[in-house]
Amino acid sequence: MTPNLHALDAEDANSGAQSQFNSLGNLQHLLTLEGLPKETLLHILDTAEQFVSVTSLQREVKKVPLLRGKSVFNLFFENSTRTRTTFEIAAKRLSADVINLDIQTSSTAKGESVLDTIDNLVAMQADIFVVRHKTSGASANIARHVPSHVHVINAGDGTNQHPTQGLLDLFTMRHFKKDISQLKVAIIGDVIHSRVAKSNIYGLATLGCKDIRVIGPKSLLPSQIDLQGVRVFHDLSDGLAGVDVVMTLRIQKERMAQGQVPEGEPFFKEWGLTSERLAQADAQAIVMHPGPMNRGIEIASEVADGPQSVILKQVTFGIAVRMAVMSIIASN
Repeated sequence: MTPNLHALDAEDANSGAQSQFNSLGNLQHLLTLEGLPKETLLHILDTAEQFVSVTSLQREVKKVPLLRGKSVFNLFFENSTRTRTTFEIAAKRLSADVINLDIQTSSTAKGESVLDTIDNLVAMQADIFVVRHKTSGASANIARHVPSHVHVINAGDGTNQHPTQGLLDLFTMRHFKKDISQLKVAIIGDVIHSRVAKSNIYGLATLGCKDIRVIGPKSLLPSQIDLQGVRVFHDLSDGLAGVDVVMTLRIQKERMAQGQVPEGEPFFKEWGLTSERLAQADAQAIVMHPGPMNRGIEIASEVADGPQSVILKQVTFGIAVRMAVMSIIASN
């Protein structure tokens, strides 16, 4: 049974930018990268850089005391491996107490509303909620509801936003390619259903990237994107020509009508990232994927495991980025 959320206003999915900052102008929640100031983005990325050493295998003690005594509640109403696990690791490395709520056995399965669940967890002295939900705007709705000392991080809301994934992708690009403003970035596949693509596009644009390309069949791309620097391509070779970053996306069959795109091998034949197609990009281009990957559908194994792939580095960097986000909002 899918838990019910209190009724959402039509504007909830797009209201996160206004509700992320407290009355002093400090980052209180992280709900969306849309409208997030450049200086805030850079502050998070620079802070994450400092935490990379904490996540290093060479460091014997991988903890710092910044969230000691704080309680972080992971509320995942959708399945997750990378996001949920890296948030848990990040919180523990900040010395927080971490509670992973089992949604299937919680009172939401009995009909309790999400906001009533939130109220009970606040009464248990929750400090940070990390929320993934199938409804766009769910995290923003929760952020407006909680008291001012509680923080909310959007871990993916419907087809709307996935801000920490966008941040770790930006961190990865900056790590390997330095100046994001000079990059040519291609995002391939199911853009219209992808909260990851949306967060990346807003983040790239804010950091001055002037060549953002979305590539795929017409049924999986917006007809137009009213954001400077973003171009739509329906030809894979044209879209990949000379790019510095290639990001492929999972086909989100759970969010689309049956038959909206050809599935499996037919999709891979036309839109899958192969070594031959990657050769259209710059010779030093990096390959990214937010996961989970469907090998042989959106990406070939020889590309996913190849020398240009930084997919596993994205996962590692995700720990440092999520440490940065939690440490910053908890200090405000």
